[in-house]
Amino acid sequence: MTITEVHIRKAALTEAALAEIPFDPLGDGEVRLQIESFSVTANNVTYAVVGDGFKYWDFFPAPEGMGIVPMWGHARVIESRHPDIAVGERVYGYLPMASHLDVLPGRVSAGGFMDMAAHRMPMSPVYNSYTRLAADPEHDPLREAERMIFGPLFRTGFLIEYFLRGHDWFGAEQLVVTSASSKTAMGLASVARQMSPGIKRIGLTSKGNVAFVEASGLYDEVRAYDEIDRLSVVRSVSVDFAGNAEVLAQIHRHFEDALAHSALVGMTHIEARSTFGGGEPLPGPKPQLFFAPDHAVAFFKAHGPEEGGNLVAAAWREFLKAAEGTIAIECHAGLEAARDVFTTMVAGQVDPAKGIVIEP
Repeated sequence: MTITEVHIRKAALTEAALAEIPFDPLGDGEVRLQIESFSVTANNVTYAVVGDGFKYWDFFPAPEGMGIVPMWGHARVIESRHPDIAVGERVYGYLPMASHLDVLPGRVSAGGFMDMAAHRMPMSPVYNSYTRLAADPEHDPLREAERMIFGPLFRTGFLIEYFLRGHDWFGAEQLVVTSASSKTAMGLASVARQMSPGIKRIGLTSKGNVAFVEASGLYDEVRAYDEIDRLSVVRSVSVDFAGNAEVLAQIHRHFEDALAHSALVGMTHIEARSTFGGGEPLPGPKPQLFFAPDHAVAFFKAHGPEEGGNLVAAAWREFLKAAEGTIAIECHAGLEAARDVFTTMVAGQVDPAKGIVIEP
């Protein structure tokens, strides 16, 4: 019996191949997971693009020059040498683009466990945690696809709102987000609407996505990127998901000192966004990188796993209501489909109205 893995060439992300790897016998305390489903989104492409710098390639080792892209999804225990983990139970968490994963559970509780495999210890605990679905407040058997597609990105949006609200929105009256059609931006807008209704939500997007963003109902105002100069100049916070230096420069030039805080999310490099036009400094505040895993650790340290989990779950349920009908979910069978969908996403545009789920 073998494990099937999708190996991506790091130097050419559109080149990928399926590989068959023999199973190793489980060691004491180890558990074997059979991967049932995962989503493939633009977020996974980001993991690959910045894989070396942010160590995303290190979670699931592959041969030299190749990598296995991490996914978020569901898996079932098919073999266990851990006394507290039973065969048949299901978990949700960070998984490889593969058919199986062996983990070494530690810090086991009714709600979940950590994979304590040595090679994963340098990475953020956010990515090494697995929730046991039987005791997971976010789990809804009927919305598993939505959780895989939106869940990790929604949580980033949740943490951004929590951070901004914790700083009293830096005194701002409105929130301006780029790439407003992205799932993370939609999550942020949803949580802001719930928790900070006094903050006006403005979504910036490409002309082709304006109708989609307006239809979501999550924003008070939607503008195409060439309409930035029509935004009201009042004290504002910007959150950049697009990673487009010129768009960010336009926002800074338009608001200048009225821009109270400028956050960068994702793979954007801080120094690359601190200047524009041949090194001229951006007006307003220096953009600050928002790295969600660090904020997640701080959030759960402040609230504890149970209270923190319930806070996220409550906001998640409200987001699901808001996101109802915004995307069409497509399910594909087999890792060949995973490979093809991923390489297509790397090579082209991602349709914000489509969510892809793979069932290996």
